[in-house]
Amino acid sequence: MASDDQRPSVAVIIAAYNSVRTIGRAVESALAQHGVGAVVVVDDCSTDDTLAAARAADDGSGRLTTLRQARNGGPAAARNAALDRIEDAFMTVLDADDYMLPGRIERLLAEADGADLIADDMYQVPSPDAPVGATLLDGTMALPAMVSLADFIQSNVTRTGSLRKELGFIKPLIRMALIRRAGVRYDAGMRLGEDFDLYCRLMAAGGRLRLVPAAGYVAVTRPDSLSARHSIHDLEQFRQSNRNLRALPGLSTEVAAALDAHYTSVDCRLQWRRMIEAVKNRSVREAMTTFTSVPVGLFVAQRLLEQFVVRSASVFNRQIKA
Repeated sequence: MASDDQRPSVAVIIAAYNSVRTIGRAVESALAQHGVGAVVVVDDCSTDDTLAAARAADDGSGRLTTLRQARNGGPAAARNAALDRIEDAFMTVLDADDYMLPGRIERLLAEADGADLIADDMYQVPSPDAPVGATLLDGTMALPAMVSLADFIQSNVTRTGSLRKELGFIKPLIRMALIRRAGVRYDAGMRLGEDFDLYCRLMAAGGRLRLVPAAGYVAVTRPDSLSARHSIHDLEQFRQSNRNLRALPGLSTEVAAALDAHYTSVDCRLQWRRMIEAVKNRSVREAMTTFTSVPVGLFVAQRLLEQFVVRSASVFNRQIKA
């Protein structure tokens, strides 16, 4: 669907699961954007009234399409269902908890400058009603900038003691011509890191990523930890996607090294999650298997020490107050 002024149009994909409280705002913010030719909401078999709430937010322009999955398959599978229906020049993702400020899409289209993926720094807020202010990158990167595949991967390597500023969280406009040419879809088996995997594959196929200052994507963040939100299986799938990326032909030495560093980063999180389960099961044998390599072992040992200090301080404080 083309926009009225014949500029490239954008399809916004919103995968939603039990998002009745936030989906209306997300849909309204997408439909209010100049340059949006379609909004596709995919209800991932919700058990609440998410689908009805999405339809209630329709503006009557004929741009909203709602789909319902036959079974819960996760955000990657839901987004793939939407991709098959897109006729616009670009697609982009909006999480059902998030929303866009007026003018975001128009500003990103103006910043495209020939890039295949055009993304902006993201505002991050602790709740849907909080005022915008801080951003994901928070001034740590000079923008606008073209981002290489190696640099993109390196930005997603979690470093102990530093705030998470991974570029895997960004929500770029992506040229559908690149998606079709590369024959790439979201990995439906992933429930963690599916965006990172897709962006890497598109960039490995020649896609160019341009990153610009915050234009109006507002992400509602949560304080809960990765280990609390994702299962061992999720992390195993994320780690395997890294090996699949590593096997792509024609990777440069820099990209291969970045993927190796990212693999270790994900493995650290995976082994820590396994350590948590081992402690719950009181299994020394399971705990010992988490020390798979020197860097991973050091990470797990450091986290154990941190937990010991925190728990010891808690016990001491209770004894002082007693």
